[in-house]
Amino acid sequence: MTFSLVARCAETGMFGMAISSSSPAVAARCAYARAGVGAVASQNVTDPRLGPQTLDLMAGGLSSPQAITEIQAQGRFMEYRQVLAVDNKGRTAIHSGPKSLGIWTQVSEQDVAAGGNLLANESVPQAMVDDFLSSRGALGDRLIAAMRAGLAAGGEAGPVHSAGLKMVDQVAWPVADLRCDWTEGCPIEAVAQAWAVYKPQLDAYVQRALDPREAPSYGVPGDE
Repeated sequence: MTFSLVARCAETGMFGMAISSSSPAVAARCAYARAGVGAVASQNVTDPRLGPQTLDLMAGGLSSPQAITEIQAQGRFMEYRQVLAVDNKGRTAIHSGPKSLGIWTQVSEQDVAAGGNLLANESVPQAMVDDFLSSRGALGDRLIAAMRAGLAAGGEAGPVHSAGLKMVDQVAWPVADLRCDWTEGCPIEAVAQAWAVYKPQLDAYVQRALDPREAPSYGVPGDE
């Protein structure tokens, strides 16, 4: 029902993940990231607890492979779960239980990992990883491009209806958390459109939180 990737920008240290599914509001249940720690996707028959638990383990000093090993030992019904993780050194790891749905597969490289279930074919995660590794520029642009590559490679076996993009960088909150929770159109393109609007304002919204005296105006009523 889902395909996703987790990634680290080797130049900036930012983490991000992007995800899409035939299910509604997939990013609300499956997308996790923490500045300085890593990014995690918890999917398939989803247990949302696994995302924060994996991040906690990595924050405590475990590498992503060590954290996934611990999650495999601690988690319940792990044969149904799919968990992807990247840590602050760009190490990646994936757990895919044998009862993951339909065609499922995974690809793990330095700084990026992708996986999915109920896929149209086994090439989807590889297409996403290849696109991410071959691209340059802003992390959000690379994540969107990788999701488009996964969709072009076949995506899910059926139509997708929701998608999300989450990124973290140096502050305690996500610097971008964009979602399309349901559409009969393409949710990846809906998130891409939101990112195109949000991208040039991202730094200003962080600045507004840290010191609004230095933040630029956007010309809305009362905003001087």
